[in-house]
Amino acid sequence: MTRLWAIVPAAGAGRRIASDVPKQYLMVAGAPILEHTLQRLLACADISGIVVAVDPHDHHVDGISSISDPRVSTTAGGAERADSVLAGLLALSSVAAPRDWVLVHDAARPCLPLKDLNQLIAEAREHDCGAILAQSIVDTIKQADDQGLVVTTLDRSQLWRAQTPQMFRLSELQTALEVSLKRGDVITDEASAMERAGFPVRVVPGPVCNLKITIPEDLNLAEFYLQALSRTD
Repeated sequence: MTRLWAIVPAAGAGRRIASDVPKQYLMVAGAPILEHTLQRLLACADISGIVVAVDPHDHHVDGISSISDPRVSTTAGGAERADSVLAGLLALSSVAAPRDWVLVHDAARPCLPLKDLNQLIAEAREHDCGAILAQSIVDTIKQADDQGLVVTTLDRSQLWRAQTPQMFRLSELQTALEVSLKRGDVITDEASAMERAGFPVRVVPGPVCNLKITIPEDLNLAEFYLQALSRTD
């Protein structure tokens, strides 16, 4: 069976959370957000190794205990998310095979349940197809114009809110990112690059608790979920 690896892009500053330190190093439930995120991935025995892409001038990462784990290594990230993921893929190329699987997971998603991670891995392997965790849209979705007036109500039955991890073949993801970056595409997640490259991407229902910490209010919610996960995992 092909091996499985993980990449955590963690070179961003997280400006929307208005903090003096990058948001992945803010304390939640007694530990930095990035520490929780890495522990969630390390709990999966299927993962052979994790590459964390960090800002070359980042010294906060030295305080993350999981960085010393034998399965974890760091590499220099880039200006944009896609640059950091590509740097992680290049770092893996010395130990991983082109057909190996790679999970890309946000540094600021510390509340990933192991059962949902395992479900994503199982479905990607079963269908031999890239897959992402995503949450179905339950709210009524409105499309508005530049003046803030509603144009139409969208059919939510086929709409999903993308989460991470997102899981793809290493060589296919690398090619898709390189092509998208060369064209100057806006790459908001790895699946968008894979979609443009013509690869199928499967949706796997993800949990509500797998939130991405973006604004200050998310910190209290993440602490609540982490405390709940500590009692169930």
